[in-house]
Amino acid sequence: MEDGLKPTGDTKLDQAIRQWLQYDRNPKTKSLVQDMVKDGSMEALKKCFSSRMEFGTAGLRAAMGPGISCMNDLTIIQTTQGFCRYLEQSFGNLKERGVVIGYDARAHPTSGGSSKRFASLAAAVFISRGVPAHLFSEITPTPFVPFTVSHLGLCAGIMVTASHNPKQDNGYKVYWENGAQIVSPHDSGISKAIEENLEPWPASWNTEEALKAALLKDPFLDVNTQYFQAIQKHCHHREINKKSEVKIVHTSVHGVGHTFVQSAFKAFDLHPPYPVEEQKDPDPEFPTVKYPNPEEGKGVLTLSFALAEREGASVVLANDPDADRLAIAEKQESGQWRVFSGNELGALLGWWMFHCWSEQNSDAAAVKNLYMLASTVSSKILRAVALKEGFHFEETLTGFKWMGNRAKDLLDQGKSVLFAFEEAIGYMCCNSVLDKDGVSAAAIAGEMISYLATKNKSLSQQLTTIFEEYGYHISKNSYFICHDQEVIRSLFERLRNFGGKKDAYPSECGRFSVSAVRDLTTGYDSNQPDKKAVENTTPSTIYYRRLDDPKMPLFAAVLHKFSLEMIPVLILL
Repeated sequence: MEDGLKPTGDTKLDQAIRQWLQYDRNPKTKSLVQDMVKDGSMEALKKCFSSRMEFGTAGLRAAMGPGISCMNDLTIIQTTQGFCRYLEQSFGNLKERGVVIGYDARAHPTSGGSSKRFASLAAAVFISRGVPAHLFSEITPTPFVPFTVSHLGLCAGIMVTASHNPKQDNGYKVYWENGAQIVSPHDSGISKAIEENLEPWPASWNTEEALKAALLKDPFLDVNTQYFQAIQKHCHHREINKKSEVKIVHTSVHGVGHTFVQSAFKAFDLHPPYPVEEQKDPDPEFPTVKYPNPEEGKGVLTLSFALAEREGASVVLANDPDADRLAIAEKQESGQWRVFSGNELGALLGWWMFHCWSEQNSDAAAVKNLYMLASTVSSKILRAVALKEGFHFEETLTGFKWMGNRAKDLLDQGKSVLFAFEEAIGYMCCNSVLDKDGVSAAAIAGEMISYLATKNKSLSQQLTTIFEEYGYHISKNSYFICHDQEVIRSLFERLRNFGGKKDAYPSECGRFSVSAVRDLTTGYDSNQPDKKAVENTTPSTIYYRRLDDPKMPLFAAVLHKFSLEMIPVLILL
């Protein structure tokens, strides 16, 4: 092996290490690999080099560190070279239109990696091929990237972020020219192009020259203005906002959201929310939380609740670190804090968006052109609202990549897409961003809260009103963590071949019998005559779903038209 290093004894591993040391120019990651070889750290080496990160529809997400299985300078260059080649094959005018690149505040000093560094390398790759790169000069929320793709008519967008993942992780999220996340077959096409372009191009490492190039553009000032002008279209009660006495606390959980949520509230003439000082500035260490994910609930919101108590605030808003999601908590009459689930917030925001639309539209026929969307594992409350109010509701596969692309299809047909949501606290309230957006959702929620206050109603009371009007929709979600992809694969294979029988699914789950199985991965549905899966229409369902990240969720949901007392015990699973 080169650099005076002794072979490990594993031919395939030695080949991967040799190629890595040949390609890598980052002294920190190169040194980490050399030290592992010298120390004979076989397990660590195998973890770093056993398999390359898989590029999927969600892009990449992995720990920062050395090797082909981690996020680092070299894998970012390789990924971007493949993406660039794929875009060259897809767009004849790529060099006229260009791409946008955004990033959050994540950093990993040990390996020398950071979101800003990765974004600069991505820009260098595109510029080396004569492609304009619109690289934000400052950290931005994820929604700014899809907004910029649409606003500037670009071919694609890249956001370097790991969203709410643990601090050691980073990610590479990709948007297509329509402003939505990519779907198949783009993922496989990009993945193939990455494998064909692993050797760094001559100028790919040259960020210094790239950052001085004429092809480098900074869209920050323009987008920071245009975005807030766009979301103002969804401000319908400006006078109420100005007079509102509701006090709201906001936390960005050490992410990028603080400045942008403050600007969003200003755009709506809402009084600025009280920021949680310990968490308002970006910090890649996320020092005050175990996991920087507001979906975890009270554990992440402890400092927010303390500030709310001091200031007499009744509502807490929380964004995840890249500000594409939003959590809300409200103080109850008992003095306890209620953290709303994503499904509950979907019901509230969906009701509010339709309420405001109805105030603005007197033509009864216009509702037939109106659509709302939700993912298949999310509450069906909006379906119930749609059936009664006359608009359309559509269900998509899990993830905003599906909702964003479907929304774009509908918009291109002249339809109006008012709202979309998923249970994982993701909301699309403005179709100028075809993805979940926690910044616009925060301002729209602030206006809804202010409006309800004029009616002497809390969020909890309004949620009850919605359930009484459209039926009680109650859900219970849980998950467990597994970092081993082989274990995840074997778990699902066991479910599909239960009891050692091929293509046999479980017939019981605890004390409940399984009446039907719908497997969206294989396309199997036991309820259908031809056994082929179609869209779910049942009122009570349990779903399993596999994600690219280690979280393995379980979703249980039930509904009843009349009262909570009629809901079966399935909710408690």
